[in-house]
Amino acid sequence: MKNFLRLIFVVALLFVSLPASMATEDIAEDLLENKQENEIVLNQEDPEKNNDFVKKDTKSFFIFNNDDDDVMDNTELDFTLLKLLDTDKSNDEISEDTLFGKIYHSKITRTDVPTFLLQDDLTFKPQKGPVKKIHTYGAYRGSLSSIWRPEYSTDYDNLTTQIGMYGQFKNPDYKFKLAVNPIPISGRNYIDSFVSDMYVVNTSIPNHQIVAGYSRVQTGVEGGTSTYILPFVARSQIARNFGSARSLALKVIGNYQYADYNFSVGSSGRYITSGMPGAEFNGWVNFKPLGKKAKKYGKVTIGAGYNGGHNRIDYNVASAYIGYHHKRLWSNIEAAIADGYNGSKGISSNKANGYAATVGWKFNPHFQLIGRVDQFDPNRNVSGDLSREYTIGLNWFIKGQALKFVLNYVFCDNQNRADSHKIIMATQIIF
Repeated sequence: MKNFLRLIFVVALLFVSLPASMATEDIAEDLLENKQENEIVLNQEDPEKNNDFVKKDTKSFFIFNNDDDDVMDNTELDFTLLKLLDTDKSNDEISEDTLFGKIYHSKITRTDVPTFLLQDDLTFKPQKGPVKKIHTYGAYRGSLSSIWRPEYSTDYDNLTTQIGMYGQFKNPDYKFKLAVNPIPISGRNYIDSFVSDMYVVNTSIPNHQIVAGYSRVQTGVEGGTSTYILPFVARSQIARNFGSARSLALKVIGNYQYADYNFSVGSSGRYITSGMPGAEFNGWVNFKPLGKKAKKYGKVTIGAGYNGGHNRIDYNVASAYIGYHHKRLWSNIEAAIADGYNGSKGISSNKANGYAATVGWKFNPHFQLIGRVDQFDPNRNVSGDLSREYTIGLNWFIKGQALKFVLNYVFCDNQNRADSHKIIMATQIIF
């Protein structure tokens, strides 16, 4: 009976987040968890690495001591699966040799960086060529939203379906990332939505990374943060309007004990096919006043940045950020003001501003309660058009960010349109 209940538990966890399949080793850790990386992480509360995986030969979950290689039809497969109920093993542990077993036994608790369920299995070392090591991965994020209004709906949204790879060349100072989104986005050129990241990183200068290629623009902290470590299903209003965009650029990223920075110059175009509609400069600086004392007193981050360029219009966005993280407490406030902007939702000449304040508490490594107050003024020259969002959420980190369930309640308080309530249930899996 114990075997059956544990099997059902593991299958249920996977079924919640099913579609995807692939994931890294030290290469991805070097690119992802390092603060110099082009996507600033939101939380660094857990410095130790807990990405331990059992290194054994993988066996198929569907092999039941049967030497026949014929493909089973549904009836035969159901009959064979049901025979599992007749099995009474003396060892009540799920085998670590199976795919489910590896995931079940993996000890992943970090939530400040994306982690991978099959880190070792999907890392390859080519025998020939300029590449020393490649790690492939796959990721999926989806959500079910219910809006309490007359047009009640339960639409399921595919937020992200991505496959990609991190790699290291024979020269260890050069690394790369390539990620694509194979599912088309309605109303957008397929190539524009297909390429997610495509860049090369040089790490030959101590405490620095030089990034060249198509990558995320660091407009604000949350606006430049990896999708896979967002504390809520949706970004704040300033992050999704002013930031959450990518461009072709050259970046210099530095990381020191008391400060880090990210400066870039490149195209103001937001897609791989945009070409050079204009130039753009982006700069962000963080100060960490507690430095080496952060472990004792908590980590304080004070940041500010500027994003400006020309793409049919001139745009200028200034942002500021204060964050405090200590043990189970996670809090920050971010504000931004714009005279025109060029974010993921498109170009606007409006003078806009807004802020988002967030506080979260981790009861244990797997459960976090978090809340946010979020305000956005889309046009300061127009009165009565403020939009406020109040969000409370529960994050269940089943296996860190690699396998998680998110529940958000959002109350939208709008001055110029009807208010709304929304419950969002989302799942994420990264192999």
